[in-house]
Parts: sequence; C-alpha cells; structure tokens
Amino acid sequence: MSIERSLVLVKPDGFARGLTGEVLRRIEAKGYRLVALAVRTASADLLAEHYAEHVGKPFYEGLVEFMASGPVTAVVIEGEQCIRGFRSLAGATNPTEAAPGSIRGDLGRDWGRPAQENVVHGSDSPESAAREIALWFPDLG
Repeated sequence: MSIERSLVLVKPDGFARGLTGEVLRRIEAKGYRLVALAVRTASADLLAEHYAEHVGKPFYEGLVEFMASGPVTAVVIEGEQCIRGFRSLAGATNPTEAAPGSIRGDLGRDWGRPAQENVVHGSDSPESAAREIALWFPDLG
C-alpha cells in the first residue's frame, strides 16, 4: 500500500466562482479522504514559501499576486497514490489543453489574464506534499 497525503488548493478563481463544492465532490467521488480543510486568504509570506522554487521565473510575480487576490480553500487529502491520482483528476496545467472530464478541462478556461487561473493546485511529489502541508497546516506535523 502507498497511502499518501497531498495538498489541494481551490485557487481564488475557483473559490470566487463557487467551485469548491464541486472540486471536493470529485475528490471524494474518487475515493480520497479529506483530512483537513480551511478557507483562508494567503499571506505574502506563505505564498513566497509555497512558490519558492519559482522565484525569478517570469510568471512568479503574477502568480503570487493572483494567489493573494482572494480566499482559497486549502485541503489535505489522503489515499492510495493520491498525489498522482489528484493530478490526473485536475488535468493539464493549461485549462485550454486539459482533457474533458478533468477539473481544469471541465471548469477552467483561459481568461486572458497574466497568471494561469486554472481552478486548482495539487502537490506534485511526496516531498512537495510534505512541505506544502507543513506550510498550510502546521498543526498536522
């Protein structure tokens, strides 16, 4: 068995459009367990730590500005290979290229804005998941 935990964020665009319930429905329908959930507006410090590997990249400033623009729903999920499973459920990063049936394919689109507004974030590896969960949910440590 490979029970994992992953951080999922319903980003400000998804939250503002009322998509949190639909995202959670899909996670639970897939069979993953919700371990923790919080609605919050991320601080600049939290976002700087979360996106530290992207500092200096051309999209960094726009991404941090977008992620600080409104509330997000932060969720810790748990399940067999849930990191890879959720990333498949989320779909391709670019919502225009994301397959129908995925969260981004069904619910996301290109809004013509500088930052990629693609509804959700999911951890990309066990190491990223551990780091991100510790940032967003320090009490789970």
